[in-house]
Amino acid sequence: MCNPVGRIVRAKAGREKDGYYCVVGADQEKGYLLLADGKRRRLAAPKRKKAAHVDWPETGDFRHPVLTRLSLGEPLSDRELRRALAAFKEGIKLGER
Repeated sequence: MCNPVGRIVRAKAGREKDGYYCVVGADQEKGYLLLADGKRRRLAAPKRKKAAHVDWPETGDFRHPVLTRLSLGEPLSDRELRRALAAFKEGIKLGER
């Protein structure tokens, strides 16, 4: 696990199963990821989940400015995070709309 912050993952265990989340932080020593989706799990209170309990879907050429800002450590709002995840789920590439 290099630096997973800003990556999109799919939960494969627990009550969040099959939900898409964004990694907003990580505890490399213990193997935990901090996940948020902007709705059920806000950026202020992310879900702590073991890295073994998430799937790393192929994002292909999906690059969203919000995810880039998150990986650089810039502040985000829950609304921006929700929109980035919605764009990923719909398979929208930037500039198509």
